Amino acid sequence: MLLEQYEEGIETLMQKIEEAEVIVVGGAAGMSAASGYNWYKDDAMFRKYFNVFAEKYGIESIFSGFYYRFQTEEERWAYLATLIKFVAEVPVGEPYKDLYEILKGKEYFILTTNQDTQFLQMFPEEKVSAIQGDWTYLQCSSPCHDGIYPYAEQAKELCNHIEETTIPSSMVPKCPECGGDMELWVRSFVFLEGSKYKSEKDKYRNFLLENTNKKVLFLELGVGQMTPMFIKEPFWNMTYTWTDAYYITINPKDALLPAELKDKGLAIHEDIAKVLRTVLEKQKNRYRKYNFM
Repeated sequence: MLLEQYEEGIETLMQKIEEAEVIVVGGAAGMSAASGYNWYKDDAMFRKYFNVFAEKYGIESIFSGFYYRFQTEEERWAYLATLIKFVAEVPVGEPYKDLYEILKGKEYFILTTNQDTQFLQMFPEEKVSAIQGDWTYLQCSSPCHDGIYPYAEQAKELCNHIEETTIPSSMVPKCPECGGDMELWVRSFVFLEGSKYKSEKDKYRNFLLENTNKKVLFLELGVGQMTPMFIKEPFWNMTYTWTDAYYITINPKDALLPAELKDKGLAIHEDIAKVLRTVLEKQKNRYRKYNFM
């Protein structure tokens, strides 16, 4: 993106944030990637936590490890425990912190397809709907009942018992109700769309219903084309049909703006971390200038 276009985009973004009565944020994997947590790459962060699995099995990313067909449950849960520990231990990324500061004083809500809890660690739970689950929770694989279980602390303990790439058979998690296998509570063929899932959807739906007629900014951060039906396409539709809605997408690769929204939207093809930091610094500078006038 050319410097002039970038500056114009920043000014429009800041103007729309300031003017908005309500901001609806849609955050996906690109937001965490901008924080240095890329679930699809073989990078330094991946090697720091998962190198032993990469070396032994040829796994090339966190996600490919999640879908890898381990030969035993003991090996699989050694990997999953490491994954849960990774999610629970890594610090909140700077883009999340910057977004928190940018949204201060605004009425907002966050819809995310991320399962890494970064939004939930930074923002109040009542302002976030995680609609594809949470890596730090388990569910029955059947599922035999409507229950999910926090597992971050147990996973950390499990990691203390990993020998090479396996755990003792006695430590493989089992369902407390039926004794069957457990799974991580994330989008999959057995994903439990029970009471917790429905409450996440209801929070978001109720927020939208309460604010339909207000001046709304739909701010899309790091949403790709893998699952456009959750954030991207609904944001397009609501922006198009709501009278006072505006849409801004920030993504170095997948910032897409439909022709129908050319007068009601903006695509910023730039690094999310850079954009949010620029906006925050400009906000602070304007605040200082205003208070010294």
